[in-house]
Amino acid sequence: MPSLPLDCPARAMLQRDMQNLPIHDALPALLAAFQSGTRAVLQAPPGAGKTTVVPLALLSSGLVTGRILMLEPRRLAARSAAEYMASTLGEEIGATVGYRIRGESKTSKQTRVEVVTEGILTRMLQSDPELSGVGMVIFDEFHERSLNADLGLALCLEISEALRDDLRLLVMSATLDAAPVAALMGGAPVVTSEGRSFPVETRWLEKPLPKGARIAEAMVEQILSILPETNGGLLAFLPGEGEIRRAAAQLDARVPEGVSVHMLFGALPFKDQQAAIRPAKSGRKIVLATSIAETSLTIEDVRVVLDAGLARRARYDAGSGLSRLVTEKVSRAEATQRQGRAGRVATGTCYRLWTRGEEGALPAFAPAEIEVADLAPFALELALWGSADLPLLTAPPEGTLAEAQSLLLALGAHDTEHRITAHGRTLAALPVHPRLGHMLALAGKSAAPVAALLSERDILKGAPADLALRLKALENPRAVPHQVNHAALAQVRTEAKRLARTAPDVPTGYSPAQMAALAYPDRIALRRTGDAPRFLTSGGKGTYLADDDPLAAARLLVVTDTDGHPREARIRAALQISEAELREVFAPDITWQNSCHWSRRERRVMALEEERFGQLALQSRIWKDAPQEDTARAMCGGIRELGLKPSPAAERLRARVALLTQAGHEMPDMSDTALLETLEVWLTPYITGVKTDAQWKSFDIHSALQAQLTYEQTQLLAQHAPAHFTTPLGRQIPIDYAGDDPEISLRIQEMFGQRTHPQVAGKPLRVTLLSPAQRPVQTTMDIPAFWDTSYSDVRKDMRGRYPRHPWPEDPREADPTLRTKRRS
Repeated sequence: MPSLPLDCPARAMLQRDMQNLPIHDALPALLAAFQSGTRAVLQAPPGAGKTTVVPLALLSSGLVTGRILMLEPRRLAARSAAEYMASTLGEEIGATVGYRIRGESKTSKQTRVEVVTEGILTRMLQSDPELSGVGMVIFDEFHERSLNADLGLALCLEISEALRDDLRLLVMSATLDAAPVAALMGGAPVVTSEGRSFPVETRWLEKPLPKGARIAEAMVEQILSILPETNGGLLAFLPGEGEIRRAAAQLDARVPEGVSVHMLFGALPFKDQQAAIRPAKSGRKIVLATSIAETSLTIEDVRVVLDAGLARRARYDAGSGLSRLVTEKVSRAEATQRQGRAGRVATGTCYRLWTRGEEGALPAFAPAEIEVADLAPFALELALWGSADLPLLTAPPEGTLAEAQSLLLALGAHDTEHRITAHGRTLAALPVHPRLGHMLALAGKSAAPVAALLSERDILKGAPADLALRLKALENPRAVPHQVNHAALAQVRTEAKRLARTAPDVPTGYSPAQMAALAYPDRIALRRTGDAPRFLTSGGKGTYLADDDPLAAARLLVVTDTDGHPREARIRAALQISEAELREVFAPDITWQNSCHWSRRERRVMALEEERFGQLALQSRIWKDAPQEDTARAMCGGIRELGLKPSPAAERLRARVALLTQAGHEMPDMSDTALLETLEVWLTPYITGVKTDAQWKSFDIHSALQAQLTYEQTQLLAQHAPAHFTTPLGRQIPIDYAGDDPEISLRIQEMFGQRTHPQVAGKPLRVTLLSPAQRPVQTTMDIPAFWDTSYSDVRKDMRGRYPRHPWPEDPREADPTLRTKRRS
């Protein structure tokens, strides 16, 4: 395919446009990189012109044979970039330059530069690994580190190594550290361009916002305060659509005459997005935007930026298996991007809704999407590609990837070796999450409305959790007594039509609840016993409904959306499902199982025969002949909750063992931690009849502990750390090992005749000598020294108090006794 001719008017227009943008200075180095190789990295800050100039410059250079694909992270950016490049060439969109986004395509046989969103590239790579007819792939705004961009680059690198050594790859980024991605691309050259920007004065708050301050209201007050002191358009960054709509509603009634207010977020209709981007026809404009306005898009006339310092991101929690949107502080890189928007056309001002001191706590960069996203679609792509060993800039978290692979296995999308199945190929071809793809594949076109509702924004405002209300509103908005979000309704209807075209024609007759159950087999929820509407899901997670929700009394639900709380998530959307409907869909997965488990509520072992679906017990009855080994193992779970509760004899044994361990002898670990970890090994043979809390309280673990000792260890224990001390009188006294030193207490007369001090494990025994009234007289670690020194003073004192008891002058020669003197 020939390049644009030198005398082509479009080429002249291109050159004139390039001359006015900073990227022009970097083009020679970039073209030289592709004359000598097939890969490069381009660093160019916002405003340099990389998105609209570089593809056309590469096309006109003649270096690229075939089409140029350029990836954009967002649909609005893809559409706008394509339209701008087409207008630069003086052509209609779809001629030399076209675009493809979800649900819309403007291309023709003449298209040489095709701007696509990232999911489109993945589908192209999976269906045609050679990328036939494509000469170059450009990854724009790669610093945003979207999951599809990371995957697309990895696949392209693998293709270029194995099938297409002529495929040219260019990564373009504004703030990304270029060295790691250049190394990933085999040491690709890095070309740097200066940006076109004017000085921007940055101003911070003097003191932090009060805790609990509503961002929308705070932004409105700040906007109204800075309007009189500034000129030009004002771009305000808020975290999400909700805050933007609240702020817009308040500003519409309060801004001065001649100031127009525009909103800009991903779900906004395209014509409204275009109105926000284009210059104001008269007066000033205020654009309230999400992070969609950070890069790629040029919003004309903006000279003032107000940054709330927040961004809303999807976060996946492997513990709950759910994703949720969280509002987080922006990174320093994102704040810099937003600040730069004020200096695109003239000197500008950036106001930050945080103090200068708070800025140091901001993270340097936002995390890559692969680190925090739901990886089920990614795992499906890996299985379809046939390899998990891809050259990725950031490796996926092992736990999250394992969770995603478990889901795909449950859906039948791949086997236990993560190899794609025929059903998995069907799911990969459907333009939805694998859960929804599974639903569409099995339930057919009739599931398209349910899939659309589950994949788009809520169409009702302030309504209860019942998804059936949304389905009714989808057919007739007037049929529900709730406020309808008509923009979201239109989007859901469009998506439902698109999905109906791609879904197979499978006349199953499934109800909406059964369709949702196909998508969420791990979120079938059974109401727990009790008054509160709390539920346990088939995946083992806890959920709950508001007490006044109409679904609160339902026995079984299919939970389709929650707030993602890791401990117990609040249900935001669900469908009631009957047990008959559940059995119809999942009959092979519902089985009778015998189980013994510790019941925290009953404080006893429960031996049950249960009809189970996942973690749910649909029916249960007493398992009368449960093996004692099973009940003992279940009791171990209760013991871990109740604690060991050793008897005094067991405690002494543990202390004796610990003493010998400290002395260097090899003995079993009888610490609480070790014993609780290994209950099933040492305790189960002894507790076959113990099933309740009360029975455990009266059980003595001494025998079970003693059984852990070998014969040699038992002998060693008796020799060096005996349980008793034998007094000169022949009586055995338990040795107390609880303190720092082993200790005994006995009457002083019972130690008469003791010439040496007793020892335990090579250490002197602490001896507390008592008066005849059992009161301490002396504590010693050296009996002979006591006889030689302090005894005489003790004798003088004690003879007067206890004259009927013997107090010999030389206790070494006296006989031990517990008796009094005979009366004369």
